[in-house]
Amino acid sequence: MKKYFAFTSLVILSLFLSFKNNFITNPFKLIQDPIKGSFGYDLNFLQKHHKDLVVLSNENASAQIILSPSYQGRVMTSTAQGLNGLSFGWINYDLIEAGVYKPHIMAFGGEERLWLGPEGGQFSIFFKKGSTFNIENWQTPGVLDTASFDIIKKQKDKVVFSKNVELENYSGTKFKIKILREVSLLSQKQAESKLNIVLNNVSWVGYQSVNDLQNISKTDWDMSKGVLSIWVLGMMNASPANTIIIPFKKGQADKVNDLYFGKISKDKLLIKEDVLYFKGDAQSRGKIGIPPAALIPIAGSYDADKKILTILQFDYHGETEYVNSVWELQKFPYKGDVLNAYNDGKNDLGSQLGNFYELESSSPAVALKSKQTIRHVQRTYHFQGQEVDLDKICQKLLGVTLNEIPFKN
Repeated sequence: MKKYFAFTSLVILSLFLSFKNNFITNPFKLIQDPIKGSFGYDLNFLQKHHKDLVVLSNENASAQIILSPSYQGRVMTSTAQGLNGLSFGWINYDLIEAGVYKPHIMAFGGEERLWLGPEGGQFSIFFKKGSTFNIENWQTPGVLDTASFDIIKKQKDKVVFSKNVELENYSGTKFKIKILREVSLLSQKQAESKLNIVLNNVSWVGYQSVNDLQNISKTDWDMSKGVLSIWVLGMMNASPANTIIIPFKKGQADKVNDLYFGKISKDKLLIKEDVLYFKGDAQSRGKIGIPPAALIPIAGSYDADKKILTILQFDYHGETEYVNSVWELQKFPYKGDVLNAYNDGKNDLGSQLGNFYELESSSPAVALKSKQTIRHVQRTYHFQGQEVDLDKICQKLLGVTLNEIPFKN
């Protein structure tokens, strides 16, 4: 009898542990007919098209992120409230479903992806030598768009991806590089330490990407021939009530670059003495940039309807040279921006990529010696809760109250 009881207890315990582990690592199996817009819906959808997805989850599965090796190890989306919670990343369902390659870019979506800069200028890797800088000639390099990355390490809270890449810039300079990308889910202790805040009364998810770029050719890079920079971008769901918030150094408003795709109208962009507000509604194509002289290495956005506060944070060590990605031949190719925000809308061809906005950060421009590596670290956080609690976080991190934010409807 004792042996039977012990055996039965062991079976029950094994089933419980199996269920618990399955819930954390394969939560898509435990939800039926999820609502569109939820994390569960996006997980089910992506699983149909990609069998190599990686899901990182905290212990109670409230905070989760989905990673895709097929899409360069990008974070496709995340949630702060489990399978039924909101999905924060923008996903191009139609494009993924169609499985048909398109020119210029395969805009699969994903709330954090790895690119390399510069995008424009004589050292661009998005335009061929001698071509005019317009949307018809713009082409995302395949290794940053459709190529898969290899998983070289996978742990409970992190994944490391790798890819060897060869590229050529507008001036004919060739590069051989190795990319390492480590993405990890942040614990509450880590998040509170990085943000210097205490997290109470809010649901949240946070993750960090550590992106390494190594020159694996036998030749040192030469600034006069062009160099590459690490560029990390995130596609988030746009909303009529969503506003991008970027604080900058006081008195440096004239340094804000809002001319990437033409002057942005006043009903979309408000620049004050030490903060700017940029409407993230995907209704008008525009981009802004913050150069080193004006930089505070943090940005955010607030969706007043869904009560979502998003924070972008990245490491910055006082560097002054950054690649210039403006679409023109440049007099100063290393007077570029560190921080960018983009709002999608119709382009010059009359088409649009999707209903998203972006928060972006870049590494400095460095002439890497052979075998030398540069690193760029970025962290993304999403907070949900009552406005009174979100307001405290917004004030602490972005220096403004929620009531001060325009463009909320």
